[in-house]
Amino acid sequence: MFELGLSHEELVKRTSKDCLIPKEMLKEDCEEYNALADGDKKALVHLVRAAKAIDEVFMKQDNPKNLEFKKFLEEETEKGNEDAAMTLTLFNAQIGMNAVDSEANKIFLAKGEKELPGKGFYPVDLTKEEFHDILLKMLNDGEIEEVQKILNQRSMVVRDGNKLKGIDYTEYFEKEFSYIADELEAAAETSTNEDFNKYLKLQAIALCENNPKNDAYADKKWAELQDTPLEFTISREQYADEMTGTVVENEQLKKLLDDNNIEPISKDSIGIRVGIVNKKGTEKLLEIKQYMPVLAENMPYKDEYEQNISSSDDDKQTMVDVDIVTLRGDEGTYRGGITLAQNLPNNDKPSLKIGGGRRNVYHRQIRISTSPEAKIKRQKRLDATLSKDLHKYYNQEADHWFTIGHENVHSLGPKSGTEALGKYKNIIEENKADMGSLALLDVLTELGMYTEDEKKQIIVTYAADNFLKAKPNLSQAHRVRTVMQSKYFLENKAIWLNQDGVLEVDLDKMIPTAQKMLAEIIRVQLSKDFSAGEKYVLDNFVWTDEMEIISKKLKEIDKALNGILKTPLADKLANEQV
Repeated sequence: MFELGLSHEELVKRTSKDCLIPKEMLKEDCEEYNALADGDKKALVHLVRAAKAIDEVFMKQDNPKNLEFKKFLEEETEKGNEDAAMTLTLFNAQIGMNAVDSEANKIFLAKGEKELPGKGFYPVDLTKEEFHDILLKMLNDGEIEEVQKILNQRSMVVRDGNKLKGIDYTEYFEKEFSYIADELEAAAETSTNEDFNKYLKLQAIALCENNPKNDAYADKKWAELQDTPLEFTISREQYADEMTGTVVENEQLKKLLDDNNIEPISKDSIGIRVGIVNKKGTEKLLEIKQYMPVLAENMPYKDEYEQNISSSDDDKQTMVDVDIVTLRGDEGTYRGGITLAQNLPNNDKPSLKIGGGRRNVYHRQIRISTSPEAKIKRQKRLDATLSKDLHKYYNQEADHWFTIGHENVHSLGPKSGTEALGKYKNIIEENKADMGSLALLDVLTELGMYTEDEKKQIIVTYAADNFLKAKPNLSQAHRVRTVMQSKYFLENKAIWLNQDGVLEVDLDKMIPTAQKMLAEIIRVQLSKDFSAGEKYVLDNFVWTDEMEIISKKLKEIDKALNGILKTPLADKLANEQV
């Protein structure tokens, strides 16, 4: 039996319209859906059903008690328990019992529950010390293959007597994956695009067989998709697992792993995105594709590593702007924020080893905020935090332009070896992507991608939006990197607070400072040294007095703590017969 973790007053606050902000995806009668061919409309029904099924997979990966707690909340809600109903609302928004809100508060919806560093990927009672001891014994006993399975991105780990055992996720989630595969096969029967259908069939095979090569073939085909009406992605990201990366902190264990050519790779949290490709938005994105080889040439220390994009090859980067039908599983976890875009597959994925490329997908409904309330709140924030002389350069669309740069820089820089940075790998990679986006602005402006005014808009919008409402914890890679950057720009006097406590920006110093930080980041990645990564992060992850001044103002203006996705079109399609 569970007990609710939040008081009635706290639940009322956190579910209020000020604190729980809805993000609406495509509506039932939207023109994007109505413009689709009948075959694609039928395919969407199957894709939405597939997406819905991934929630159960993700919840098991996130916390083994999630499903049981969700059932408890649903039963209590049916009995008329108002607090359980509010807790269920929060659970569905964050897809799980534990989360972190926008003010870096850890939220535990069930009393007595705690954060699990290994999430549901590892036994809940497994400590880091025991984990290391078991792996050391298994390696010394010659169980090399089993340790490889345990430290693989696609396994769930269980106890096996005094040892551990890695179970491939195609076996662990056989029931759920089989259902999803059937829906993908059905979608491929009606979808109008041949390339898209080939991908769906390859993805269905990958879900049903314990064979990483199948994932490679599916990912390779997915990364080639450019001119398709529909978007479907099974995403596999590694931000949640805080256990696997700890093995590089144990020198004895790391040496044994190196001696046996075992690279520890953090576990994949699985999600699904379903959408309709926006042709107009995609055309704008593709303008930058022609410049990717030039950008590769402008990366620091480019002669010391292999990049996903070479100086003579730009056909391994596709880009689409997508109107979102639904985000489920890891994609839909609204925990203080939700991603604007993704660049996949990540460097650890086998498709990159067989010549596959990467694909950027941008989420239109997440980035577009046009409500009068949002505009008023945004103006209040600018008035309180940004020098009035710089307001003319603030442009919400410039945040999208910056994100385009961020996602493309994920394809630049060192292609491999960063797993050695352990728990700091993701922080450093996200930091690299941000700094690359700024550092390459002069190059893109000279090439004609942006005007001088647009460059200034990107710089000022980035600087203004880079301050947070609270200091994050180290598990929040995307937020930790923003603190590191703000501290770095303050330290280099590219930004500062004036006597009125509002932000000033030296437009001439921003890009050189970003170039300097980018070079430092690449050097850390090339070091393949955990201690070097740790030192770099901790030296820069400093919450300054300036950040505290801005954070207090942001909290006064913006009461939002979390958000919830509304998916009216997906809800309708999920109940349709085909």
